[in-house]
Amino acid sequence: MSFQAYLDNIEAKTGKAPEEFMQLAQQKGFGSQTKAGEIVAWLKEEFGLGHGHAMALVHVIKNGAQISDKHVGSSGSHRDESDMLRLDGKDNR
Repeated sequence: MSFQAYLDNIEAKTGKAPEEFMQLAQQKGFGSQTKAGEIVAWLKEEFGLGHGHAMALVHVIKNGAQISDKHVGSSGSHRDESDMLRLDGKDNR
């Protein structure tokens, strides 16, 4: 599953786009220096996310939309179309 697909599944489950999670995290004082475990615990408790989905959001909260180009253009199951994630929600594509 691609990174973008993880984010799309999170949105389908919670009704929140990744940028909304970024705003909520900022309101809670979470940022690039916050430990991943603290953010994961919040996402699991408040939104019922599993560990993998929570970790995907941790990356977005701490690093923004840029991801590694390791799987861009590959033919594997983890391929992404771009090294930039869409954070504005599925309906905005």
